[in-house]
Amino acid sequence: MKLPFSRYWNLLVRYLRPQWRSVVVLGILLSVSITFQLINPQIMRWFIDAAMAGSETSVLTRLALLFIGIAFVQQALSVGATYLSENVGWIATNGLRSDLAQHCMQLDLSFHKGWTPGELIERIDGDITTLANFFTQFAIQLLGNGALLIGIVVALGLEDWRVAAGLTVWVVAAVVLLRRMQLVGVPLWAASRQASAELFGFLEERMAGTEDIRSSGATNYVMRRLFRFMDTLFQKTRRAELVTALLYNAGQSMFILASATGLGIGSYLYLQSSTTIGGVYLITYYIGLLTTPLERILRQIQDLQKASASIGRIEELSQTRSALVDGPGAAFPSGALAVEFDRVAFGYDPTQLVLNDLSLNLAPGAILGVLGRTGSGKTTLIRLLLRLYDSTAGIVRLGGVDVRDATLEQVRGQIGVVTQDVQLFRASVRDNLTFFNRSISDERILAAIEELGLGAWLRSLPNGLDTLLASGGGLSAGQAQLLAFARVLLKDPGVIILDEASSRLDLATERLIEQAIDRLLQGRTGIIIAHRLSTVERADQILIMEDGHIREYGPRSALVGDPASRFSHLLRTGLEEALA
Repeated sequence: MKLPFSRYWNLLVRYLRPQWRSVVVLGILLSVSITFQLINPQIMRWFIDAAMAGSETSVLTRLALLFIGIAFVQQALSVGATYLSENVGWIATNGLRSDLAQHCMQLDLSFHKGWTPGELIERIDGDITTLANFFTQFAIQLLGNGALLIGIVVALGLEDWRVAAGLTVWVVAAVVLLRRMQLVGVPLWAASRQASAELFGFLEERMAGTEDIRSSGATNYVMRRLFRFMDTLFQKTRRAELVTALLYNAGQSMFILASATGLGIGSYLYLQSSTTIGGVYLITYYIGLLTTPLERILRQIQDLQKASASIGRIEELSQTRSALVDGPGAAFPSGALAVEFDRVAFGYDPTQLVLNDLSLNLAPGAILGVLGRTGSGKTTLIRLLLRLYDSTAGIVRLGGVDVRDATLEQVRGQIGVVTQDVQLFRASVRDNLTFFNRSISDERILAAIEELGLGAWLRSLPNGLDTLLASGGGLSAGQAQLLAFARVLLKDPGVIILDEASSRLDLATERLIEQAIDRLLQGRTGIIIAHRLSTVERADQILIMEDGHIREYGPRSALVGDPASRFSHLLRTGLEEALA
């Protein structure tokens, strides 16, 4: 994996431009620090030569104090630069995390079915974490330490041109060697990052299913799989680390040779009376100092190996395009909305249709009851209405508007959904009800809670709306459903979808929320997906699906009065299991 320089540069510019003032200050701090690194050895040289010449104590004292003062200032600059660089790095990486997370949330459902949440977490957080140093130090350190290298060579040239010429050749050879070695590590780190993503994906899936795994006695099997994933990660990371260590040790060996060269050159010049003791110190110190910028450049190259692998994986994810194209925007009527499916066909696999030639028309304010076996296409119907997928053929209309002509935000803003699994967040009751929308007033929230019969529950909480709910909520099934109803009530959509919303409730609890459902559906179009026949008693129309086709569709009253209808047969026999 060899990324062109422009891709590094574009990423740096995009996320560092908003912080350009901080980046400029950071550059200034490093530049001044580099200048002091070049000045202080000159002061020490003057001190040594003055001491050898028997200069007055006051002269030596002033030189010593100047040396110490510059050293302290240099340390202060280093601390300031470290603080500023960390701040810049966190802001840049958090910006990249936000952009990548938002991009993933805008991708269609087919993308999320192909990636586990653990893999996405590793991409969005793990890969980006490796870029922290790339954002804060890479360009500045390369430029700064490059400038320090040039400064050292120039300073040594002023001392003796032969020293500068020899070291210039050595530096060029070192840089070329390190650059060639750097290219070896990038694909190894890419493999390591992929192994890490696969491990996190495995952990996320298995941790989510801990209860089922333990109850079915599959713990040992899961642990064996975990060991395999960890071993793969260990092997690939060890190989990448080994190559990185070889690179680092090669650089260290070159630094040792440079120091030995410095001592030899200094001794030779002193014996030839070409320099003083202070000059020997200066040459030796500068050649030793030469290892510092090279070592820092080497570290940046090591980090670049990891960054290159991460950048490639991040770009792969960020360049993934949704199969859904946002519409130009179309205004929906206010109030309850009509729902129409016009000869709609769809398949998750293009070669196998899940829905075939499906047509229905639901008037504004009417309620549709949808029945059918598991896998008959009931939930797919709702996904097409929400534009989580686009139909393969036919048109889905909402309020008379083709859903593809409206924006995704417009479509989903007009539809409220309550499913059998209510997702609760580790956040306050207020945030769980409003989905973190601060524009919804507490008065509206409290009114919705009272309207749906949750007032007593709220008053029992220690901090009311500010009470923190744990992940999963810790609520009964009935309370969770009512909380989901309150969410939808606050959203005030034109269409309400209840997708098996009461399938996990006992009959007593289900009766308690019937009143809440009536309130929720008042003045809105409703679609109720159910297994229980009692759940669709309030429906105006009945749709029975079978293998992606309409088995039966019509007004509920007409189907009840027709002894030959499938729905009437189910009511007479009570064979609800026929729909399971």
